Amino acid sequence: MELAALSEDEDAPQLVNPVSQKKMLEVFAGTENAYKLAKKYNVKTAFGTDILFDARLTSRQGAILAKLVRWYTPAEALKMATADNGELMALSGFINPYPGKLGVVEEGALADLLLVDGNPLENIKLIEDPDKNFLVIMKDGIIYKNRLPK
Repeated sequence: MELAALSEDEDAPQLVNPVSQKKMLEVFAGTENAYKLAKKYNVKTAFGTDILFDARLTSRQGAILAKLVRWYTPAEALKMATADNGELMALSGFINPYPGKLGVVEEGALADLLLVDGNPLENIKLIEDPDKNFLVIMKDGIIYKNRLPK
């Protein structure tokens, strides 16, 4: 990815320092290569970010996930962020913050459910605006949002 492309990406850090910019380009080049190799060798990957403490970027996690279609299909990206993340989290053993069955929708599992207004497999950009496009949000069996007509 070139510096010009980074300046057009609203989720890329806006760095003024040329040394930091150079380092960022190296990281992004490595990311490009890592995803290509992961796809080539069928390496299971997980979705996560280190943007937890940046309120603006935290609200854009769906948009950041949607950008994975550069390397993955929408189905692969969504599976990575859900079932694959759950499967890989379970590998952390006794430090697993979510002991129990993850990444599946079945009785007794720690499943979070979203009802999307539309098909994100056909239009991954639907996950970019959860306020508008997520009709139901449920976590651990508790409904936090329900915009379904009564």
